[in-house]
Amino acid sequence: MEADSAAVLSTSDLADSRPDDVEGYASPFRSYGGRRAFHGPIATVTCFEDAGPIRDYLSEPGRGRVLVADAGGSRRVAVLGDRMAQLGVGNGWAGVILNGNVRDCDTLAALDVGVLALGAVPVRGGLYGQGERDADVVIAGISFRAGGYVYVDADGLLLSHAALHEQ
Repeated sequence: MEADSAAVLSTSDLADSRPDDVEGYASPFRSYGGRRAFHGPIATVTCFEDAGPIRDYLSEPGRGRVLVADAGGSRRVAVLGDRMAQLGVGNGWAGVILNGNVRDCDTLAALDVGVLALGAVPVRGGLYGQGERDADVVIAGISFRAGGYVYVDADGLLLSHAALHEQ
């Protein structure tokens, strides 16, 4: 496999070629970002209705990582909008997966970043800055672990302990 093959291979192709190395899931999320297929090492944070920890993470160099944020599945407020997503793009994040909502959907769709979320709502969440980094996050029965790898496209999600695109 070439070093950049994940950009070419779909999750289906990866699942077929590496069945013992991946766990596959149907996506419970809706895609909002301009990048429909993305992958990278996982960073995690828990942050119930709190956009602060997400902003803090996206302010750091992403180095191609994917932030998985558990906002408690709340449908009342959005924890990611256009400005935070632009911050992530500028800092090199590949994507954000939210157990929560987004807002500013038209702008998100134009940004070169993957964004998966439960839904959209115009009301912004708080910026309390309370959350736990690198915690195991379980969303819809899918266990995301900091340091693992996630691969996303229209077919669903793949999780792996290793970077399949580098092997």
